[in-house]
Amino acid sequence: MQNVMIVGAGKGGTAILKLLTETEVLNVRVVIDRNLNAPGILLAQQEGIKTGTDWLVFINENIDIIIEVTGNEEVFQRLRNAKAKKTVLIPGSVAFLLVELLEEKEELIHKHQNAIYQQELIFNSTNDGMLGINANGTVILFNQRAAEMMGINKENALGRYVMEVIPESKLPHILETRRTETNQEMVLGNGRKIITTRIPIVEENGSLIGAFAVFKDITEVVNLAEEITDLKEIQTMLQAIIHSSDDAISVVDEHGRGILINPAYTRLTGLTKEQVIGKPATADISEGESMHMKVLQTRRPVRGVAMRVGTNKREVIVNVAPIIVKGKLKGSVGVIHDMSEIKSLNRELNRARQIIRTLEAKYTFEDIIGHSEEMMLAIEQAKLGAKTPATVLLRGESGTGKELFAHAIHNASDRKYNKFIRVNCAAISESLLESELFGYEEGAFSGARRGGKRGLFEEANNGSIFLDEIGELSANTQAKLLRVLQENEIIRVGGTKPININVRIIAATNVNLEKGIAKGSFREDLYYRLNRMPIQIPPLRKRKEEIPYLCEKLIQKINRDYGRNVEGVTQAAVLKLMNYDWPGNVRELENILGRAIIFMNYYETFINVHHLPELRNKKTGKEHELLEQSKLQQDRSLAEMVEEYEAEIIQETLHRLNGNKTLTAKTLGLSVRNLYYKLEKYKIENNSMQ
Repeated sequence: MQNVMIVGAGKGGTAILKLLTETEVLNVRVVIDRNLNAPGILLAQQEGIKTGTDWLVFINENIDIIIEVTGNEEVFQRLRNAKAKKTVLIPGSVAFLLVELLEEKEELIHKHQNAIYQQELIFNSTNDGMLGINANGTVILFNQRAAEMMGINKENALGRYVMEVIPESKLPHILETRRTETNQEMVLGNGRKIITTRIPIVEENGSLIGAFAVFKDITEVVNLAEEITDLKEIQTMLQAIIHSSDDAISVVDEHGRGILINPAYTRLTGLTKEQVIGKPATADISEGESMHMKVLQTRRPVRGVAMRVGTNKREVIVNVAPIIVKGKLKGSVGVIHDMSEIKSLNRELNRARQIIRTLEAKYTFEDIIGHSEEMMLAIEQAKLGAKTPATVLLRGESGTGKELFAHAIHNASDRKYNKFIRVNCAAISESLLESELFGYEEGAFSGARRGGKRGLFEEANNGSIFLDEIGELSANTQAKLLRVLQENEIIRVGGTKPININVRIIAATNVNLEKGIAKGSFREDLYYRLNRMPIQIPPLRKRKEEIPYLCEKLIQKINRDYGRNVEGVTQAAVLKLMNYDWPGNVRELENILGRAIIFMNYYETFINVHHLPELRNKKTGKEHELLEQSKLQQDRSLAEMVEEYEAEIIQETLHRLNGNKTLTAKTLGLSVRNLYYKLEKYKIENNSMQ
């Protein structure tokens, strides 16, 4: 276990000390502060950890990590100069960021614990018994009312198999059938009569995670019902049962008009009986569609639907089930749970996750769309490169997805939990780029920040840095970058002391670096350092067969961004897209689809030819002919038309080149092996040689 010295025992140092002592991942050897009454000093003494006022006394006591939390730049510099070479120094800015994240985490945990406590209060205050089991049949929920009905302590029920607790339970049957059983009568072992609803708990992906039963003691109700035949009295009694529930309940008839609500419903929605009884089921809805009407139409229950109800637009979760008597639909009953506070906590948690995600690379290899031979080769090379610390050079035209590859390489490497810094070398002026990359010392130039500034290479230490448009670097910056690649160290602007760094460099360019070397604008020695693992990303015109799948994925993304519901592209429009050479590659394709969706009417669900702008290649004029052919082939599938067009192009090219397969493959941008495969697939070998 590594030894740690904490310098600074104030609020930040105390929080870090608590974290390290609780997790027991690192051994805190000593805590230093000028104030011996600082909270971190007192806490360290309680934990039996050494304390002191001078860190210099302990600097050589086998310290592996120093955490500087004073916020004093002078202390940080002295520590950096005095520490052993193997000792890691963590600055106060990182420590304070960690403290803030820890405080936010503790606040979220506190709120989550409050929500759980409130849920426990609700579960135990309701007049209904509640019993939940997991997929193995083990009891995981058993409220106070259930314990009272069954005469079993909660502690004796939780964690046991349900049949051991309630031998007559039907919940294992619910796990097998996955069907909801509503309002089922049952007699417990102690003679109590209950009415129960049993529900399978299924995740959105269809996985069964357990079952849940809600039951009410109806012993007295059943005994009275056996003696009373008057329907009015029975209805009154059932209303009393519903009114005793703390959950909001509403009942509608087969026409969707309200016939019954309980007091909890009025408290939650703010609507009185006069505003609901006899009115359509939409009377209480402020946002969303009526689940009562949906259940009446489908005769199937709905569970866990998020809505807003009432004048105050309360956020709720709604469960609605049909009322079927002797095979006839008589109405539906809905149970409404207030979820306002839980939703608020979820929003705060999602906000925290979004903040954390901004520090990470966004994409993985799963986000890269491609199944052509050239694209699969590039992906495989990138995956191999991700497993090594070697510098990667991504080469390809603008819009081919070089940054996507850079993100994926970082996320597939052992550096994925560290920073991923992106730099567009062409977007930063030459005068600023060097100080941005390598940082600067105090007084290095007019306007320099007091205390200096860390550069992007230092920020990316132990992580990855993506240098886009590497061919735009000035000669001076190229020389400094070469030093980084050779010595793994940088020197700040205005500084003299080298700083060791451990950074994985991923570079990208869409220009010909070899021509730059010939013209003298790019260093040859830097080129050989960068070109250790080059990856060529093919342009879209060389993998046109992927355009239909690319369209599908890009339309899904654009729908999310624009709030639209476009389903796809027509066959004729796809043929038009495939006949274009795409000088802007995938970025241009996304631009064209986005522009088409913006100008589509909301009732249109497919992008057609008239939605697309004019796409004219520099070298070909067959677009009109292809569109005319597509109009005549509407009864054929897209795959059939694309294959026929591909076969025609291959046959024409082979005939034009006098049957030279190697030259044909090079002209069409295919490998020779791929060309032979297509010749055999379309059976055009003999025809092309005649």
